[in-house]
Amino acid sequence: MSNPWDERYSAAEYVYGTEPNDYLREQMHRIAPGGRVLCIADGEGRNGVYLAEHGFDVTSVDASRVGLDKANALAAAQKVSITTVHADLADFDFGIAQWDAIVSIFCHLPPDLRTRIHAAITASLRRGGIVILEAYTVDQLAHKTGGPPVPELMMSEEQLRHDFTLLHVIACDERTRMIHEGTLHNGMSAAVQLVAQRKD
Repeated sequence: MSNPWDERYSAAEYVYGTEPNDYLREQMHRIAPGGRVLCIADGEGRNGVYLAEHGFDVTSVDASRVGLDKANALAAAQKVSITTVHADLADFDFGIAQWDAIVSIFCHLPPDLRTRIHAAITASLRRGGIVILEAYTVDQLAHKTGGPPVPELMMSEEQLRHDFTLLHVIACDERTRMIHEGTLHNGMSAAVQLVAQRKD
């Protein structure tokens, strides 16, 4: 396999588990009931399927076909459906005013692409739409409990507040917390968490 994410997801197990991200679980109540939600870099689908179980209209986009196949299998096992889109985020069309929420959980991108994707997220939210994001900070490099070992791919509160300056930031904080998500995110971790809303 040439795609490293296909290789990672080719394991029989769900390498990040089948339970949703804790921060998403905490913040889900902010999304309009039955809303249209985009989960970017949704991998094996744990977050998208969780949202579908709670009545949201979910689209999961990821660069790995293997991951999306597992996402669809997980959805079927939970007797829900999600729309899966195989695409590189660099080429994905987010649209304009399309989504009631966009979920970005540990989606680590090169700085230039990250800025472009965050701008696309802002533009593609409907009025009142929410972005829910969690990512590792550079302090995570010392913990070695998950995430890419590349400082440039990490995020910070300062960066996120800059990227989402056109949104109303409800919460944006760096924190150290215990994360247990499958075998690849496991242990004390340094993360930044964001919830922001499009008001205009």
